[in-house]
Amino acid sequence: MAKKAKPELIDIKPAAPDPWPAYAQNGGKPVRIRDVKVILTAPDRIRLVIVKVETTEPGLYGIGCATFTQRPLAVVTAIEEYLKPFMIGRDVHDIEDAWQSAFVSSYWRSGPVLNNAMSGVDMALWDIKGKIANLPVYQLLGGKVRKAAWVYVHASGNDFAEVEEDVQQFLDRGFKYIRCQVAVPGSATYGVGHKVKGQAPARTDHLSPAQAPWDPEAYVRIVPKLFDHIRGQFGEEIQLLHDIHERVSPMQAINLARDLDQFKLFFLEDHFAPEDNGYFPLIRQHSTTPIAMGELYVNVHEYLPLIQERLIDYIRVHISDIGGLTRAFKLAALCEFFGVKTAWHGPGDASPVAHAANLALDLACYNFGIQESYLFPENTQAVFPGCPEIRDGMMWSNDQPGLGIDIDEKLAAKFPFPEAAFNGAWPAVRQPDGTVIRP
Repeated sequence: MAKKAKPELIDIKPAAPDPWPAYAQNGGKPVRIRDVKVILTAPDRIRLVIVKVETTEPGLYGIGCATFTQRPLAVVTAIEEYLKPFMIGRDVHDIEDAWQSAFVSSYWRSGPVLNNAMSGVDMALWDIKGKIANLPVYQLLGGKVRKAAWVYVHASGNDFAEVEEDVQQFLDRGFKYIRCQVAVPGSATYGVGHKVKGQAPARTDHLSPAQAPWDPEAYVRIVPKLFDHIRGQFGEEIQLLHDIHERVSPMQAINLARDLDQFKLFFLEDHFAPEDNGYFPLIRQHSTTPIAMGELYVNVHEYLPLIQERLIDYIRVHISDIGGLTRAFKLAALCEFFGVKTAWHGPGDASPVAHAANLALDLACYNFGIQESYLFPENTQAVFPGCPEIRDGMMWSNDQPGLGIDIDEKLAAKFPFPEAAFNGAWPAVRQPDGTVIRP
């Protein structure tokens, strides 16, 4: 009788060493929050608020974004005077409990100051959890469903020719999704500022209270002409986007959306201010252009009805404004069941840490749509080692544990907040007759 062959042994390699052996060797003894620090920096002249959560394990810390660039010092006070003493001593693993208890601790809640303060701690705790697990945060959210995240970039100009040139430069660099904004002659125009070629327009509105009047009627006349020109030059193969930025009346926004239908935009953004959410059913009756909304939303009651009633196609919240990664991950899951895709807010006043958190969601959430990108200059990349990489029109993870990003505190200190009127508040946007309108 032939002898049975011995089963082939599988070589099981030992697991990678735990980067935080003290935690493992102490039998799972809780790692606790030892300190909560706030780091203020502006390497790109945009006020950024970063939270650093230090733990009882030497060398183990996490960073998060709490950037509310128009009211940064209010967020600092909320963190240092209220949230820090509330958090010290807590187990770093209890992220959900920390979030829920902090959310109700002020009694009145759901405002941008407190939400951003909570976000800074929340992201930092996810960063710590990833470092302890020796995994990128997207793995803790369920793992990758895509290799990288498509991004859109910002093309703009003082006239159609300049916008066309900008679009061509981005196409040459491999970008496939491009937002187009053009100046309205003689009028202050959102999204058109001082530009360095190949970068987003530099923010100037946060530095000075004075600007030209805004003419909404001239704007709604010129935008369809812009897209007629761009489509005529580049055809229908590229994906185009546009941001109204709530600067026109609801009926003007509805008419503009209808006029833009013929140009097949990837999406049209921010038709209405949050106060005008009641107009969404009406615009659905008059336009088929996909709707992206959420940049100004801070309260669940602002965006939940729009999702439930399928009145928007893309959710675009600034994730620190709604409380951080914990709340945004739940929001993405909710949106999936209603066919709404994610398009998280990602300008320069979302810090590189926020972009890293956005990317973790982009990679792990099935209903990802698009990611707004900001091409960070060299100073910002130096202050934030591990800044998410953008290439081939996509944002890529570096696959490092946690959020994969750090902050050089000594270098950050060399870029203090710039001096500006009203401490950086958004300047008044006025119609030609002097009436203040929403920005």
